[in-house]
Amino acid sequence: MPENLLEVSGLTYHQPNGSKALDDISFFLGRNENLILLGPNGSGKTTLLLHLNGTLNGSGNIRVEGLEVTSRNLPEIRRKVGIVFQDADEQLFMPTVLEDAMFGPLNLGLSPAEAEAAADRALADVGIGKDLLRRPPFQLSQGEKRRVALAGVLAMRPKLLLLDEPTTSLDPPGQKSLVSLLRTLPQSKVIATHDIHFAAQLGSRAIFLDRGRLLADGSLSEIVQRYKWNPYD
Repeated sequence: MPENLLEVSGLTYHQPNGSKALDDISFFLGRNENLILLGPNGSGKTTLLLHLNGTLNGSGNIRVEGLEVTSRNLPEIRRKVGIVFQDADEQLFMPTVLEDAMFGPLNLGLSPAEAEAAADRALADVGIGKDLLRRPPFQLSQGEKRRVALAGVLAMRPKLLLLDEPTTSLDPPGQKSLVSLLRTLPQSKVIATHDIHFAAQLGSRAIFLDRGRLLADGSLSEIVQRYKWNPYD
């Protein structure tokens, strides 16, 4: 089994208008490691995440547990790599919380009974009580929506979690609760965020993107200091 969970080499991607969104990106992610993805708006963070689960397809090479991310391998890649979008509403579209969490397992070929069991476990793991299982997702708070979206991914038992700006729309108690939850999860994670305080509680290594180029890969504190980067300035 490969030493690294994720390996990215020479990844380049052009937008439909011809502009280069990712420019020769290379990095790795070890097993049981959290990697923080930093950079200003438009730097390519979300575009990079969408390549890691095969939603977008640029040139270069991406491997997850040695398996190349290609269209032929997408079903297996989607089992290994789960993504939680910045806007939880983009992932919540079924009539009830339980059905939303069952959607992924059903698409993996599990029986309805198996999918419900997997969804029940995942929802319990993220702290969603049974009183919410039959509730429409749009009636939930932002924090609850984030947890349900995460549960829908965890129900598929991925090896790698991709989180795009996970603190968006969360108040401070919600952010604190999310940190506590993410710390309990065994999966390796790539977390795109502007929130340095949040990032520091989850990972010590970071990569910094700007205009589609990877400018730094190393200690989170060193990168923040080197680029004197405060997205709220």
